[in-house]
Amino acid sequence: MFKRLKLRAAEPELMDDLTTGGEELQEALVHLRLLNKIFAAAGPTVYGVHRLWIAAGKPGSLTVLDIGAGSGDVNQQLLRWADRNGIALEITLMDITDEACREARKLFENEPRVQVVRGDLFALPVQCADIVTGTQFVHHFASDELAAAVQSMREASRYGVVLNDIHRHWIAWAAVWLTTRFISRNRYILNDGPLSVAKGFRSSEWKKLESELAVSNFHISWRPLFRHAVVIPK
Repeated sequence: MFKRLKLRAAEPELMDDLTTGGEELQEALVHLRLLNKIFAAAGPTVYGVHRLWIAAGKPGSLTVLDIGAGSGDVNQQLLRWADRNGIALEITLMDITDEACREARKLFENEPRVQVVRGDLFALPVQCADIVTGTQFVHHFASDELAAAVQSMREASRYGVVLNDIHRHWIAWAAVWLTTRFISRNRYILNDGPLSVAKGFRSSEWKKLESELAVSNFHISWRPLFRHAVVIPK
């Protein structure tokens, strides 16, 4: 397995199959929230949004569009960040599945600053949000599809894009493999958790994306726990 981690895995995750889902997928989204908490998944997203907010002159209001949001749980930390900084923040959570949208609406049912929509990354209006984020989202794309996906996110943003994704490493893979088996028997979690690490990125692959997009000020930062925050200003 560790030799295989030298290159990104190519096989799709179970969550990529839009012909399946239902209660098992909804359960997986609930268990994924626990995994995100254990592995501090929100940190790189908050870091990247904070960086773009400063670059934009610290505006008093901000709109964020989270693509492939799942149940959107990482945005709870983003709302707390906005409260600490006195920012009027509005977040739109977008996912392509009904199951994710239902879970997100339940999680944020008492939060008026968050709305949930079902939508497609490649059908976004131009400059529809200040910042577009993707947490553990872009690793679902093959390497030759990645630049087009991120370019669509850039076109939808006014200030830039924040990508928060997994650093592909054997320690991360082993930690996720063990943790998923402690917390869940859900087949989505057991399969997709370790596979998402195998589909993650190393710095050289982010630099290749930077070259393909031909953008300036492309910022890559390694963040705990085994994640990259990639900030791409407009």
